[in-house]
Amino acid sequence: MPLKRTFQKSNPWQLRLGERQALLLVVDFLMAVLALFTSLYFWGSADRFPSFGWEFVFRRVPAWYLFLPVIWVVLLVEIYDVRRAGDWGKTVRGVSTAVLLGVGAYLLLYFYYVDPPRSLLPRRGMAAFVISATVLTLGWRWLYIRIFTASQFMRRVVLVGGGRSGQLLLKIIQDLWPPPFYLVGIVDDDPEKQGTKICDVPVISDSQNLLDLVNEQHVSDIIVAISGEMQGRMFQSLLDAQERGVEITRMPVAYEEMLGRVPIRVLETDWILRSFVDQARVSGFFVVGKRILDILGGLLGVGIMLVVLPFVSLMIVLDDGFPIFYAQTRSGKGGQPYQILKFRTMRRDAEADGKPQWAKEDDERATRSGRFLRRTHVDELPQFLNVVRGDMSLVGPRAERPELVELFQRHVPFYRARLMVKPGITGWAQINFGYASTIDETITKLEYDLYYIKHRSTLMDSLILLRTPSTMFGLRGR
Repeated sequence: MPLKRTFQKSNPWQLRLGERQALLLVVDFLMAVLALFTSLYFWGSADRFPSFGWEFVFRRVPAWYLFLPVIWVVLLVEIYDVRRAGDWGKTVRGVSTAVLLGVGAYLLLYFYYVDPPRSLLPRRGMAAFVISATVLTLGWRWLYIRIFTASQFMRRVVLVGGGRSGQLLLKIIQDLWPPPFYLVGIVDDDPEKQGTKICDVPVISDSQNLLDLVNEQHVSDIIVAISGEMQGRMFQSLLDAQERGVEITRMPVAYEEMLGRVPIRVLETDWILRSFVDQARVSGFFVVGKRILDILGGLLGVGIMLVVLPFVSLMIVLDDGFPIFYAQTRSGKGGQPYQILKFRTMRRDAEADGKPQWAKEDDERATRSGRFLRRTHVDELPQFLNVVRGDMSLVGPRAERPELVELFQRHVPFYRARLMVKPGITGWAQINFGYASTIDETITKLEYDLYYIKHRSTLMDSLILLRTPSTMFGLRGR
């Protein structure tokens, strides 16, 4: 008599990471639309418009004002990361940054006009929208945190494999707050591990009892962290669990989804050829589109540089004299050397011995004006000339000196893979991690760089560019 197969019922409230991001985006937009209607009501009422309604909208409201919900959602881009969205402090900072950027842009336009047209830049309407959107967004986000960080609304996960890969993933999970899911326990066929704990997580079963565990604990996902050969019994148990509705995810994929990084510490030496090269390919349309965006963005950046050039030049000269600009050899795509341009932020004798050094927090080699320029990233504005020339891109891994590239290649696995693309003024690693001053930090930063190269697209480049201003205004530079 054939065995009856029972399918695992998924809880519709146990959302995946991508589903949570979609929920945040949709509800944020709805809150912004509600804020738009609220602001229109208060604006019209305060102006004592005789017949508040469509007549008021058509006669008094500029067209751009109706796009405020879209603009608001774009400004919130920093907190669509699920980990940031689950942290109240980071949520408040993200909303505050959106308000500052939005109001700052409005004030620049407002004071650009000597006599700002009342109908084009409505002060009362703008104030009403900003206040409404802030209150509604914070209220909804507080509710999201209260609900979706509770254990009953998390995915219930079993980790298969307690070896090196599994232990690395466990340490990552324990460092994340809020946790990405509820970890039920570990499944491993090693008899010596049964009944023990690995990184404070119990080994609760082997492959023979995996299906019973799935049913008893209402497991929704299994993460497989077996780097070596898998036993036939374990393989069959995983297939049976998948047939019953459980989602199976390999450890490197789970690592990428949680952190936006590639786990190079556990990858095999032939990984770069087996998977990375194929997955990192892009279409010719993307290459052409990226170059067009680089030229347009580079020209805009050069224009901004020319505007601030007199003020920055005066700062540098009064503080430490000439020169104003600084050129240095960096490794470009394929390791080809080029001269990068920056505003000078270091003393003229910063590397008197000729040996390259890592940038450090509060680097003592930086001048007083240089510290400000580095923290605000204003020192990087001349690099837009490199972008226009084609040496660099707007988005890509940070350019490194050839001497440091040679050093890192000897100590960091897969390091040269980051040279598959042009270096960028901003990038996935820059907005998520910043600078590296040790080999271990360089490994972590490389994980972000390889994730970008593997997943790069026009959408991802746009996301990075949108998140870059918050990095600048957060003064995260060194």
